[in-house]
Amino acid sequence: MDLGMLADATFSQSHRYMGLDWSMVTIVGLIGNAIFSSRFIVQWIASERQGASVIPVSFWYLSLIGSVTMAAYFVVRRDPVGILAYLPNSIVYLRNLQLIRSGGVSS
Repeated sequence: MDLGMLADATFSQSHRYMGLDWSMVTIVGLIGNAIFSSRFIVQWIASERQGASVIPVSFWYLSLIGSVTMAAYFVVRRDPVGILAYLPNSIVYLRNLQLIRSGGVSS
């Protein structure tokens, strides 16, 4: 049994509620989407406080965590479009965090 089949058997059992199919995979996808989306609220609040457009370090962490979570969701769903939409971005987010840590980028 490959990893995808094991994930399907464990997490993909869906239940219909309010006319929608719900599973643990769906919940993970919703959480990932919420994390990924929250980065814009964090950036907006930081910019309002500074009175200028800024990107706080937490923006990059939320981007990375949300992107990896969404990529995992799409891996389990076997959706190459979603995987390619989220996974490669993680490299950019990691690099930005690395630059911030080394003092190469102001935040």
